[in-house]
Amino acid sequence: MTEDAVSAARSTPPRRQTEVAPAAASAEEGTPGRAAHPPLTAEDLRAVEHLVTEDDTPVDNLFSGKQRRLLTSPLYSSWSGPGRGRPFMVCAGVGLFLHPREAPLVPDVLLSLDVEEIQDPWVKEGRSYFIWVYKKPPDVAIEIVSHEKAAEMEGKFAAYARFGLPCYVIYDPWKLAQDQPVRAFQLSSAGTYTPCPHRLLPGIELGLQLWNGRFENLEATWLRWRNASGALLPIGEELVAQAARDRAGQAASNAAAESNRADRERTRADRLAALLRAHGISPDNDNSD
Repeated sequence: MTEDAVSAARSTPPRRQTEVAPAAASAEEGTPGRAAHPPLTAEDLRAVEHLVTEDDTPVDNLFSGKQRRLLTSPLYSSWSGPGRGRPFMVCAGVGLFLHPREAPLVPDVLLSLDVEEIQDPWVKEGRSYFIWVYKKPPDVAIEIVSHEKAAEMEGKFAAYARFGLPCYVIYDPWKLAQDQPVRAFQLSSAGTYTPCPHRLLPGIELGLQLWNGRFENLEATWLRWRNASGALLPIGEELVAQAARDRAGQAASNAAAESNRADRERTRADRLAALLRAHGISPDNDNSD
């Protein structure tokens, strides 16, 4: 997993409730538990240009890299978003900054609703997720445990709570740090993370579930998005297969419609022939000169 500013020794997984230090009070009165967005000084803004947003640290293993892609690309290809006119952005391994003078967190995957992604990827603001630019923390962060020295269980709880992240998901496919492969937590107004169902995450009309199958030529157990109805969001090859099935179904429907039309024409012709015969006229006579 990508290293970030938060590190902690592996500890016993939380059971019923995980207490963390209360999140900083929100700048918006009456919204406890969310991260404050301290006003930036001119000096802070100048410091933004010197932030390190890429350190070229590679992903730690092939599975994690594939899993990240499985949790990002289907949202853009198969999900219409949280609602009409509501944009979203999802990214993997991108720095999450609370303030220019603080070290970032680097979740494996983050999802943020109701934000417009900056269209110029080369400006500093378009290279990472700056909370003061997007005016809100992401809605979900997902961490993938890939080695035993995992900080996901304790150290990052306090860090994500301080950033005001509403939902935190830990995927531990090998159960290195927790006794369940998937655990989801919701941030309360008091700054406390408590377990919540992962099959439908609070506030986003999406959930997560395990799926055994083949993705990018690797057969494994994967974590995938599902919609509020419980259907998995299709991945690329599934979309291609569905499109092929749709084309085949349409072709079969067209063939059936043509066959039905031909049957109706034959029935109409037979009725006309019978009517002519009833009047002493042979439909087979050719009266042409």
